[in-house]
Amino acid sequence: MTIEIIKKIADYLVAAEVEKREVVKVSKVFKPDLTVDEAYQAQELLVQKKLDEGHKIIGPKMGLTSKAKWDQMGVSEPIYGYVFDYMLVNNGGVLPFSELIHPKVEAEIAFLIGEDIEGPGITGAQVLAKTQYILPALEIIDSRYENFNFTLPDVIADNASTSRVVFGNALKKPSEFDLELVGATLSINGQLKELGAGAAVLGHPANSIAVLANMLARKGDKIKKGDIILSGAITSAVMLRVGDFVSGKFDGLGEVTFFVGE
Repeated sequence: MTIEIIKKIADYLVAAEVEKREVVKVSKVFKPDLTVDEAYQAQELLVQKKLDEGHKIIGPKMGLTSKAKWDQMGVSEPIYGYVFDYMLVNNGGVLPFSELIHPKVEAEIAFLIGEDIEGPGITGAQVLAKTQYILPALEIIDSRYENFNFTLPDVIADNASTSRVVFGNALKKPSEFDLELVGATLSINGQLKELGAGAAVLGHPANSIAVLANMLARKGDKIKKGDIILSGAITSAVMLRVGDFVSGKFDGLGEVTFFVGE
């Protein structure tokens, strides 16, 4: 696969996000046999374009952290993407629907990393030892593909559908919790829509961060001190509509909310 095609894929997906329009999956438009490695190359170019525009990375995010999703997608590990500064929405703030395409929300536990974590061979226990704080989060995913129709390489190239994030205000030491037992509920307009616990994320959310460190090590990269990392969805994703009031409540970590504006 030539660098020209990889660049076209990155440009195509950046334009779709900026222009707020859904597009046909890249494996159909550019390369039917697009591989995972090629998709990550396209993602790296997409990320670099955003950095060149002056945006800053808040941290990586993990996707496909449910083993049921692995079976569904025919994979044996999660995927990752990156959260940028322009994606942050204040807790209790407004998410402008007009900036997005067909957003969905899910509840997650985020990790604020206190020391660099460099694989391979990283374990969940090592992640916890190097985590400064945990905090609750609501991630808004927004695939750029029409009808959410994509393959695994497609979604990787699309920065793992990363779109917006609302972080909670609570910063807690991970040692205060059995994170696999932390429950979360996701409500829309006062109606409970989804619930789950930390164990839904590879048995323990720290395991997801460990997998990320080991995946990054393959390309000579690492998790960096100061990264805020979304560990993966505790709940299923719920479609958003203008006028929605969204609330995520987390055991011991408080509540994260936002309104969906025009």
